[in-house]
Amino acid sequence: MDTRMEVINEAAAYLSQRLQGKIPCSGIVLGSGLGKLADKIENSIVIKYSDIPGFVRSTATGHKGNFIAGYLGGKFVLAMQGRFHFYEGYPMEKVVLPIRVMVKLGIKVLFVSNAAGGVNFDFKVGDLMIIRDHINLLPNPLIGPNLDEFGPRFPDMTRPYDPGLIKKAKEIAASLDLELKEGVYLASTGPTYETPAEYKFYRSAGADAVGMSTIPEVIVARHSSIPVFGISVITNEAHDDYAEDYVNDGEDVVKAADAAADRMTMLFTKLIETL
Repeated sequence: MDTRMEVINEAAAYLSQRLQGKIPCSGIVLGSGLGKLADKIENSIVIKYSDIPGFVRSTATGHKGNFIAGYLGGKFVLAMQGRFHFYEGYPMEKVVLPIRVMVKLGIKVLFVSNAAGGVNFDFKVGDLMIIRDHINLLPNPLIGPNLDEFGPRFPDMTRPYDPGLIKKAKEIAASLDLELKEGVYLASTGPTYETPAEYKFYRSAGADAVGMSTIPEVIVARHSSIPVFGISVITNEAHDDYAEDYVNDGEDVVKAADAAADRMTMLFTKLIETL
């Protein structure tokens, strides 16, 4: 057996035991500063990443490093309170391991979130952006021998983010009088924030928001034909016309994400209720 499958199966077996055999309907990935959604999960089971075979440690600011299992929107879900990043020095197979494991556990939908810089001049700090499409500047997590058990060698990415879920989200937002933006998310390796010239370049390439995560997880989910819904919380205005004393600060990003987390939680909860 492929050693990657051995690691996935061992982690899935451990989690299945901790979940007492319950099958999560959805997986949720919570980005920087967005872990508050986990507090809304009822009858929760907290599982530290450090306890799961094959998992690594989440070292990023604002990432607690737990799986939270329980009920949200009346459905049993499994939420990642923090993710793994390529910039932490982990190989892609470790970055996407939690998604592979959640697929193995039976999730039918993946929800992803992140804190992102808004390169679109119309975006302001605190805006929620539905991810309509993406531009990937990270290594593709499917490079290497294909895991045939999960999906085909050349998976289709025509619709990486599910049109049906996007439509539902817009309807829910309208009913709640919740403003949503929509756009293209670009992911680069990090961990440096982009230069003003890079922001300008990414905007000209069609990006509306930029970050350092999420896309590898989406690719792996789509490899297994799992529908994906994604939200970027705009935590800084990633423009190229800064004041002379402006600096990007990681702590400020987490604070801005935390301020928007309640609205994102409301949207995710209402969407999960419809599944």
